[in-house]
Amino acid sequence: MKTSLLRRLQEEKTMRLKGGLYHTTQIKLAYNSNRIEGSALSEEQTRSIFETNTLNIAPDETANVDDIIETVNHFFCFDFMLDMAEKNLSEEMIKEFHRILKSNTSDSRKEWFKVDGYKTRPNVVGDMETTAPAKVSAAVAALLNSYHKISIDFAALVDFHYRFEKIHPFQDGNGRVGRMILFKECLKHDIVPFIIEDEYKMFYYRGLKEFEKTPGYLMDTCLSAQDKYGGMVGYFLGD
Repeated sequence: MKTSLLRRLQEEKTMRLKGGLYHTTQIKLAYNSNRIEGSALSEEQTRSIFETNTLNIAPDETANVDDIIETVNHFFCFDFMLDMAEKNLSEEMIKEFHRILKSNTSDSRKEWFKVDGYKTRPNVVGDMETTAPAKVSAAVAALLNSYHKISIDFAALVDFHYRFEKIHPFQDGNGRVGRMILFKECLKHDIVPFIIEDEYKMFYYRGLKEFEKTPGYLMDTCLSAQDKYGGMVGYFLGD
C-alpha cells in the first residue's frame, strides 16, 4: 500500500480524477490545515472551491478573501508537493511551499512580509518563543543537515515537525508549511501520511508545546491521524 500510494496520488492528479483518493485528500488536507490556522471556510465550502471553483455563502454570511485565496493556494501547493515528493527536502523547496501558500494574500502586499523568504520580525507559536529572524537561515540549514543524516521513520518525522515549528521560520504559514512537509516526507519514505483534523487541534497544539517533556502527546495525535488516513487509503486502494 505504501509504495503504491504516491503513484496513485500522482496518477489521479494527472487524470484529474473526480471522487478518488487524490480528490478527497486535496479537500480534507486543505480544509483541516487551513481551519487549524483560523480559516472560517467549512469543509463543504472547501469542496465547492475544489470541485466547481465556486463558493456557496448563505444570504447573511460573508467570506474572508484570504481564506478563499489560501484554500486555492493550498490545492496548488499540494500538487507541487506531489511533483517534488521523491526529491530531498531543501530550503528552496520549503520556501517555495510558503511562496505558493501565501501568494496574492493580503500579507503578500505588506512590504515587510517575505512571501518567498524567512521572517523579518520575531514571532511566537502559542506562548513559546521561536528562533530570532537573524538566526533562522542557519537554524533551518542545521535542522536539514542533521535530518538528512539519520534513518527516517515515523518518530523521526514527528521530531522534525516539532523542531521546524519551534524555529517558526516564516512570518505566517508555518503550520501549513510544516504539515505539507510532513505529508511529502511520509510519501518519500514509504510511510502512510496523515492529516491533523481541526477537531483535534488542541491535542496537536498540546503535543507541540509539551514535546520536550512528553513527546508521546504529539506522537499519539499523529498516530491516530495516521490510522484514520490509512483507513481511507485502504478503501481507495482496496487493501
